[in-house]
Amino acid sequence: MILSGRGVTAVLGPTNTGKTHFAIDRMVAHGSGIIGLPLRLLAREVYTRLVERVGAQHVALVTGEEKIAPPNARFSVCTVEAMPRETKASFVAIDEIQLAGDLERGHIFTDRLLHLRGRDETLLLGSGTMKPILLQLLPGITVIERPRLSQLFYAGQKKITRLPQRTAIVAFSADEVYAIAELIRRQRGGAAVVLGALSPRTRNAQVGLYQAGDVEYLVATDAIGMGLNLDVDHVAFAQDRKFDGYQFRNLNPTELGQIAGRAGRHLKDGTFGVTGRVDPFDDELVERLEGHEFDTVKVLQWRTAAFDFSSITALQRSLEAAPRIEGLTRALPAIDQQALDFLARYPEVIDLANTPARVEKLWEACALPDYRRITPAQHADLIQSLFSDLVRHGTVNEDFLAEQVKRADRTDGEIDTLSARIAQIRTWTYVSNRPGWLADPTHWQEKTREIEDRLSDALHERLTKRFVDRRTSVLMKRLRENAMLEAEISVNGDVFVEGHHMGQLAGFRFTPISGTEGPDAKAVQAAAQRALGLEFEARAARLHASGNNDLAISSEGLVRWLGDPVARLTGSDHILHPRVILLADEQLTGNARDHVVARIERFVNHHISTVLKPLDDLSRAEDLQGLAKGLAFQLVENLGVLFRRDVSDDVKSLDQDARASMRRYGVRFGAYHIFMPALLKPAPAELITLLWALKNDGLDKPGYGDLIPVLAAGRTSVVTDASFERMFYKLAGFRFLGKRAVRIDILERLADLIRPLLQWKPGATPRPDGAYDGRRFTTTTAMLSILGATPDDMEEILKGLGYRADSVTAEEAAAFLAAQSPADAAPAGEVVADGEAAPEEISSGDEQSADATQDETASTDEAIATSAGEAETAIAVEASTSADEAAPAEPKPVLLWRPGGRNDNQRGARPGGDRRGHGGNRAPAEGRGEARRDDRRRDDERHGGKPKGKEGGRGGFGQKSDGGRPDRGERKDRPNRPERDNKSQPARFEAKPPRKEKPIDPDSPFAKLAALKEQMKK
Repeated sequence: MILSGRGVTAVLGPTNTGKTHFAIDRMVAHGSGIIGLPLRLLAREVYTRLVERVGAQHVALVTGEEKIAPPNARFSVCTVEAMPRETKASFVAIDEIQLAGDLERGHIFTDRLLHLRGRDETLLLGSGTMKPILLQLLPGITVIERPRLSQLFYAGQKKITRLPQRTAIVAFSADEVYAIAELIRRQRGGAAVVLGALSPRTRNAQVGLYQAGDVEYLVATDAIGMGLNLDVDHVAFAQDRKFDGYQFRNLNPTELGQIAGRAGRHLKDGTFGVTGRVDPFDDELVERLEGHEFDTVKVLQWRTAAFDFSSITALQRSLEAAPRIEGLTRALPAIDQQALDFLARYPEVIDLANTPARVEKLWEACALPDYRRITPAQHADLIQSLFSDLVRHGTVNEDFLAEQVKRADRTDGEIDTLSARIAQIRTWTYVSNRPGWLADPTHWQEKTREIEDRLSDALHERLTKRFVDRRTSVLMKRLRENAMLEAEISVNGDVFVEGHHMGQLAGFRFTPISGTEGPDAKAVQAAAQRALGLEFEARAARLHASGNNDLAISSEGLVRWLGDPVARLTGSDHILHPRVILLADEQLTGNARDHVVARIERFVNHHISTVLKPLDDLSRAEDLQGLAKGLAFQLVENLGVLFRRDVSDDVKSLDQDARASMRRYGVRFGAYHIFMPALLKPAPAELITLLWALKNDGLDKPGYGDLIPVLAAGRTSVVTDASFERMFYKLAGFRFLGKRAVRIDILERLADLIRPLLQWKPGATPRPDGAYDGRRFTTTTAMLSILGATPDDMEEILKGLGYRADSVTAEEAAAFLAAQSPADAAPAGEVVADGEAAPEEISSGDEQSADATQDETASTDEAIATSAGEAETAIAVEASTSADEAAPAEPKPVLLWRPGGRNDNQRGARPGGDRRGHGGNRAPAEGRGEARRDDRRRDDERHGGKPKGKEGGRGGFGQKSDGGRPDRGERKDRPNRPERDNKSQPARFEAKPPRKEKPIDPDSPFAKLAALKEQMKK
């Protein structure tokens, strides 16, 4: 080995000394030249600069994965690995020669700087630490030392979120780089990402994003320390340890200086420092970094270039050769040598590599870079496949290549997936660029290059989408330019600043979207607020002039204007006049704010007075005096519904004129309630519920708003929910009766059905359907139908209303009614049993019920079987059914309902005078006479007549007459009080004194039923 530095010039110095720029100038001054660079990315940058200087037809680009070779190219830009070992070019330059000391790639740089020379000029570019070893190895070399063009200063420790703009943050793992970039995106708008694993095209795109100013931060590995020319003002180390392929270790001062030196470009000073997760540098290290004082390179990595291809074993021995010159050391086994060592163990490889040419071909195949970062054994298997094809067929199997390329030709997936596909396609790009490896290399070069570019673009897009907030980054760029930001508001309320969405304007409130934090957020918000101030005034004018149809009150108590909330209602002293709280930002001020508040209050008052007009009219009634006015006040305070038991004394004291005056305002005096039927509709009920909830903090109470849909569906009763606030049933127009709640107006219709059954006198008139003895009644189909209830539900409802039931067997009820049948008989010539007429009456009742549902109709059969009022019907039906079709069933008892009394517990059979019933409800007897009088008077007044009979008419059971004594009818017609056994005999009431039992007519339906039952027993 003959070493000489004659004709060689070494240009040495720290970063930012203009060495690469100087080399380009020197090369274009020659007729031909070649320059070697450490990275494909840097080679691309120099190639672009040369093309700008001399034209694309004169410049070639040669890397392991790419080749651009115009026919008349005079200059070549290469990676160091792709540089030829001999050249006829006039000029040769090798950049970053200090990498000759790198454990992994150093032997390549050592070989080039020792052997490759230009005819006229050779330049070696690198760090000043190479000066002693170059003078030792290359005697006669000319060394030029260039000072740094700008100063470098230590800025200490800072949190990542407080780093200045134009900062490069350095970490040494992909996970750490991604985590930092994500943090920067959230806090400062975004960051570009540079990793050694990225394809050159992707790295170029990311660097371009940073250089163009779209982002202010660059997060990278130590890849930026290899000659990338970036406009970086500050370098921050987020880590100071790295894995070098063999172990985790701290970075040495030379490596720190190479990276920190990227801060400051040309004549602009730069700074460096650490983030909050790294201990601050000590003073000695800081002094060395600022002064670029680093340990000199003592030895260079070397590997022989004299390969022995006589056999695989001979080749391995030649690779183990040691250097004979001081200053060189044998390099550790590189990837190609590791692959050779694996392949030397394969018998099939040994059999194929049986000539020097084939051994050389094997060594050429071992040079395949491990872009995929897989294990040496896996990498060796791939090399074996390629070598086998080259030896057996002369070229690589293109079917196998096509399959591998197809697997990588997909742009879906996330960052890691795309990075893996790029590494895979780069392998096949390298294969396609190896001379003589493929039958059609041009096709595959174009194919693999196209796929790599597409994958690189997709990866750049994913990186940008994940780590860059375009809106914030563009805004920051405009702010750096001190430009006036333009803001606008769309018809939908979207607020844009410089064309980027900043937030949403709903009504008079602006909600910014996330990502507007940071030091420039105030400027962005100021631009938005300027536009909002003008918009608020315009909106206030439009709202003030808008119609009532543009405004609405929601179930949450919000006032909405064209769908947007502008105010919130809250409770006040008067339940019908809630307080209005404006929902608006501070920008709505002065007259505009006053006009908005006044318009909303006017709408709220108008809406309440319109939807609740009967209640509003009653509250303003001036023709009501005395007790009527007090009763009206209570009705308004209770939102249109009063329990009659609570105001019974006031109702009794009302004269006819007062009652008539209240009826004119829509008030109805019912048996159980004083109420306003016009309010029992969905819209008024919903508003009433809202007003009560505002007054009593009930918006969050269970059951709020759940009963309005039931009312709107036309349901007359509903199963109760124990978790609901009970007041909501009343507000929605329902009476809570234990397990079921019934609509108030339906309960009054029920009272209308029960009243004649309790007023009927046995023997006086034909017995109404459901009447029993004038003191008790049974449920009828009409009752079940209007309530939409089953017989079991009916029991709960009647008990809740204060009624009590006596239980008798069906036979006893039938016998009792049969005994009364002569008195109930129809006129002569039209004698028809009640049981035969009942089905027609039931059918008529069903047709008249507007609220009966299919479920309620389905329960009618059961109702017929269980109601005492339909006992005759059941008898007729059973008598007409054949014995073969009849199913054996145990007869159910018949319930005889009567108004509950005070002494029910002591006198089980006697209807008492207790004014309280089940569940604390007042007995319906109270006020029943009043209710009847009201109804009679209402009927008379409707027909233009006067009330019939005496004032008050016949009092209800337990109701006092005008004389103050209970009106119990004519004494001679009063039935005798029956003697009753508490357990065995139910109470029996008769219209006449006891008489002898007559024999049953064998042709009657009762006799037929008895015979049928006897037959079934047998």
